[in-house]
Amino acid sequence: MRKLLLLLLFTVVTTMVPAQKYVGGDISMLTKYEDAGVIYKDKNGNAVQPLPFFKGQGLNAMRVRLFVDPSQDNDKAVCQDLEYVKALGKRIKDQGMAFMLDFHYSDTWADPGKQWTPDAWKTLSDAELYEKIYEYSKDCLQQLKDAGATPDFIQTGNEISYGMLWGIKGTTANRCYTNSSDANWTRFFNLLKKAGQACREECPNAKIIIHSERTPKPSVLTDFFDRMKNAEIDYDIIGLSYYPEHHGNLATLETALTSLENKNYGKDIMIVETGYSYAWSIGGEYDYTATYPYTEEGQRQFTADLIAKLNGHSSVKGLFWWWPEDNGNKGVTNSWWNAALYNHSTGQPYAAFYELKNFNGGSAGMQSVRSADNKDNVWYTLDGRKLNGTPQTKGIYIKNNQKIIVR
Repeated sequence: MRKLLLLLLFTVVTTMVPAQKYVGGDISMLTKYEDAGVIYKDKNGNAVQPLPFFKGQGLNAMRVRLFVDPSQDNDKAVCQDLEYVKALGKRIKDQGMAFMLDFHYSDTWADPGKQWTPDAWKTLSDAELYEKIYEYSKDCLQQLKDAGATPDFIQTGNEISYGMLWGIKGTTANRCYTNSSDANWTRFFNLLKKAGQACREECPNAKIIIHSERTPKPSVLTDFFDRMKNAEIDYDIIGLSYYPEHHGNLATLETALTSLENKNYGKDIMIVETGYSYAWSIGGEYDYTATYPYTEEGQRQFTADLIAKLNGHSSVKGLFWWWPEDNGNKGVTNSWWNAALYNHSTGQPYAAFYELKNFNGGSAGMQSVRSADNKDNVWYTLDGRKLNGTPQTKGIYIKNNQKIIVR
């Protein structure tokens, strides 16, 4: 009877634990802003330390990009070499947040139209390139681990809808369109397999993300992930970019999510990049201002509606705002980001910033509980909210990283 009771209690606990969700942003420029003396504030104008403040507002994960040799690019925002990422990654982990590493496998921005091979790799044959991406990924991950910055999520490429490592700047020979040669796709798959192998060997607990931005073209999107399945690419999460100005309205996003879910790939989905302007266009083709004006309130309402849409899909486990930390130029970059979450004049967050936590039900979730210094008489609810003392009502709680039933 006692064993049966314990089994029933275990079943209750496991079925009541909410699925882990992650919300945060790509904060790859944070260190540069801090070094330039940028002051981050809360909504009342009080100066704050950014990472503890982010966590205190319910954010539990952060993303950082990594270039092979960013010194080859003149763009000031292309500065994230391995030493930079190790330091920022450790700070993220020290806050008890999940850390997403975004391998660009390039010396510069990698996106659907630019997947240039790093300068130091440009003379390698395909066979040599397969080994290079394996060795490079493995070495980076080992160094990150040694620095206390073990990634929890790893993107093996950034917006790789059309392949990656095409060759020197300007070449198109190795692109992977739907009607590209089988050889191009095989080359791409071999690169992904070697990158994934390095991830599994060095960070076996990390989740691998395959990232596409073909959100407005569901047939192209599902063709891409059909090919991943048929090639037996080892990964865990479908990562998507979604910027309304480039990708269309929320109904378009809904179609993309539903199309992926109907395919039954067995993968979680994350929006690893999103953003919407508070003042000016970000240069896309779709005008959404009749619904969401370029104002602080328009940005907030878009964020709230996006989150409501995503929370209607149980497969969606992550939401990351791109470059939310842009907080006044001060010579840090060549330009500013019109879809940041900080007012460049006041240093205070826009209202949309405070909406993000609602993706996670208003809390930092179970990840923060597992990572927190949860000792002595510190109790948490299952959704990650810290209690002031011992629970006064019946239920299931977390203490010392264990689930405890209070009767």
